[in-house]
Amino acid sequence: MNDLAAYLSRIGHTGPVAPDLPTLRALTLAHATTIPFENLDPFSGVPVRLDPDAVRAKLITDGRGGYCFEHNRLLQSALDEIGFVTGSLQARVLWGQPDDAVTSRGHKLLRVDLDGVTYLVDVGFGGQTLTAPIRLAADEEQETPHGTFRLVADGVGGWRQQSRIKDEWRTTYRFDLTPTYPVDDEAPNWYLSTFPASHFVTGLTAARPTPDGRRLALGGRDFAVHHPDGRTERRRLETVDELRAVLADELLIELPAGIDSALKSLF
Repeated sequence: MNDLAAYLSRIGHTGPVAPDLPTLRALTLAHATTIPFENLDPFSGVPVRLDPDAVRAKLITDGRGGYCFEHNRLLQSALDEIGFVTGSLQARVLWGQPDDAVTSRGHKLLRVDLDGVTYLVDVGFGGQTLTAPIRLAADEEQETPHGTFRLVADGVGGWRQQSRIKDEWRTTYRFDLTPTYPVDDEAPNWYLSTFPASHFVTGLTAARPTPDGRRLALGGRDFAVHHPDGRTERRRLETVDELRAVLADELLIELPAGIDSALKSLF
């Protein structure tokens, strides 16, 4: 099975593929709802590798998830093989911080140029992962299967992506259109997956949007289910077995061997 066939099988896409908008939408949704966001490797002391073989083995063969550098590399590889015109970008994460906070370029996203329109694609932003491509257009509310997003231009060539949470627009990250390359991912990836103070090293996080419009989010032992109607169900996981069940059954992660010692540190 070649790489593209293996990828399409992993995300459950059985329809046609072509460098067109219906394919881009279908693959973005299928990828986001099938391959979870998770940081089990950094949390358990295993550095994240970004070489193509490692990303394919982890996210396709081993049934795992990952974070932005892995997710968006895998999707970009598939899009390139299909014939899309893609590019890589980096962003400064602002989720949970003031809009004027100065943060490092620690997030990877993609641009796709199609029929004269530039789209942003990002299947690796945890609880606010995009489940559809969005157009690079200022102040345009754009509906996705999992919420409404918009892009705000800063007037000097930069953009802020925002998600509408109930009646409030919240910034996820800011970025510009400077092209980046695989080598540019290595330093932030190494920092995020190995630096002792990195939030991916110190805490457990996982997330997955579901095909029925919900968003599932795990932070440490706290599991939340966000419904399309705005309701949120929350529960505190009290045992390692409960935690394993949520990771495997809800977030669809094939748990790696030896993960229990890291999970027990949360109790």
